[in-house]
Amino acid sequence: MADIEPGLRLHYVTAGQGDRTILLLHGFPQTWWEWRRVITPLVEAGFRVVAPDYRGAGHSWKPVGGYDKRTLARDTHTLLREHLGIKGRVVVAGHDIGLMVAYAFAQAYREEVSHLVLMDAPLPGTEVFDRLRSDPRVWHFAFHGARDVAEMLVAGRERQYLHTFFNVRNSDPSAISAEDFDIYVAAYSAPGAMRAGFELYRTFDQDAAHNRTAQKKNGRLSMPVLAIGGAISTTGALMGEMIREVAENVVTRIIPGTAHWIAEEDPEALVHCLLEFLESGF
Repeated sequence: MADIEPGLRLHYVTAGQGDRTILLLHGFPQTWWEWRRVITPLVEAGFRVVAPDYRGAGHSWKPVGGYDKRTLARDTHTLLREHLGIKGRVVVAGHDIGLMVAYAFAQAYREEVSHLVLMDAPLPGTEVFDRLRSDPRVWHFAFHGARDVAEMLVAGRERQYLHTFFNVRNSDPSAISAEDFDIYVAAYSAPGAMRAGFELYRTFDQDAAHNRTAQKKNGRLSMPVLAIGGAISTTGALMGEMIREVAENVVTRIIPGTAHWIAEEDPEALVHCLLEFLESGF
């Protein structure tokens, strides 16, 4: 646990002692546990891995506010630099909501990011995000945004809600085992957890404004960016188009046979894509 600011402690997992650090940022409704199958291969490849539960998730504290992605990126930066004392440039990788945090981190701390990896989610402030927002397949954006209503309807039904949420975005139900699912259910059944998760969605308009302002001021990102999509996910085929709106040097990969939960549906293919990108000299 790391004390980030008064009222906020972040839980994190670290592994490895490599000279290069990779920061892994999970999505909703997940925790650092999303990365359980990719951490060891990355360590074996020579990386130091840091996988936090961002504000509101997992064992991290759940304050009332601060769920815009620029603030979550600042939390993570404080964890890396002030608590862990990590120096030098880092690789930042994010999936789902973690993609949004990873992008905000790269915009705010451009010179500190060697490579950026963005996985299967729409990014607020892009044209692709605006198009997808009205797609019936992302109905949960509006539902999660309905403050108090979403909490009222899901309270006491977290297991049923999360079961549906995972399965409609999955190519293989066995990718997330019953034991794994229980870990996620326990995390999001904790006091304040679903409210915190919903707040991540309620800041999307604020996130979009932050992202547009940052790009207008600083321009598109210049570090190498890997955009990864699931072959049968809502966002997968649009990842390249979307990330080229915000970055200059983009490589796109679609992972066959996967939907949205890429790190769990095919961790071997994901690790292969990551290492190929990071070791290519791009």
